[in-house]
Amino acid sequence: MNKSKINDIMREYQNKRDFSNLELEKRIDSIYDKFPEIKEINDEISLFGLKMTKAVIDGESDDFLSKMEIKHLDLLNKKQELLKKYNIDKEDLEPRFECALCKDTGFYADGERCTCLKQRLLNETYKMSNLDMILAEDNFDTFDINLFSDKVPEGRDLSPRNFMKDILRDVNNFIFYFNEYDPSKNNNLLFLGKPGLGKTFLCSCIAKEIMNRGNTVIYQTSFNLMDVIQRYKFRTESFSTESEENYNNLFKADLLIIDDLGTEMVNSFTISELFNIINSRLISRKKTIISSNLDVVELTSVYTERIFSRIVGNFKIYEFYGYDLRYRIDNE
Repeated sequence: MNKSKINDIMREYQNKRDFSNLELEKRIDSIYDKFPEIKEINDEISLFGLKMTKAVIDGESDDFLSKMEIKHLDLLNKKQELLKKYNIDKEDLEPRFECALCKDTGFYADGERCTCLKQRLLNETYKMSNLDMILAEDNFDTFDINLFSDKVPEGRDLSPRNFMKDILRDVNNFIFYFNEYDPSKNNNLLFLGKPGLGKTFLCSCIAKEIMNRGNTVIYQTSFNLMDVIQRYKFRTESFSTESEENYNNLFKADLLIIDDLGTEMVNSFTISELFNIINSRLISRKKTIISSNLDVVELTSVYTERIFSRIVGNFKIYEFYGYDLRYRIDNE
């Protein structure tokens, strides 16, 4: 990514901090206007802090410094009593950052990039500016379980609605334990089934929750995924440093979601690259979700046994069924 774009992103972070500090000043001024005692105790604490600093510089005795620390603690306790008396949350006197992990700086204390900055750079690199709009609509807040039929289809034990409830329980566990890795369990998900059964919607829901928890997510259709790979591998005219970054991020992102597997042009090259991505992520314990309109038999015939065995052994497979939700007809 070029320096100009990175500078723009860092300015966004600076603007976030400026806004947080401005809002903090407004809140504090409002509190001070209503409760001047709080301003008085805060001023006293600040002044006393300067006195303590001076005492340390002047080389005052340990006994003298200990007495000052006791006095300082007494002032802090008085402040807490006032806040409690007037029912003021102490967090109202602190800035409210969008990202509490890095305090809207983009970096942790040790200088490492925060996950929020990593995701911001990923989104920019992959030109996924529309992802925010997608996740704003496709998320668990807008998920309606009642859209799924409660009729049990022939040959099935559960209605699509109850089947989806089972999937949601597993998905919630996947999200809750996302940052843990249990080699005895399938740490990846495979959603199979005809179009319109909710696979892509559920992938979006998961992506939003994982991102909200501070992890990086790449969400690509298999067609776009192969385009990213081809740009990098064949160094076409459109190749750039971004192309290399895009490719490397397929392996580094905390979660890779491959949507609509099977819509890409399937040949020996794409099969080999797909195996490389899946296998590399399994080795590095990076989690992956795949959705496909193909069923198990079709997947086996389209892709090699080598790929399918890696998926079967390391992915929990869900075969969606029911009515096409995009053209749902209420037959009840």
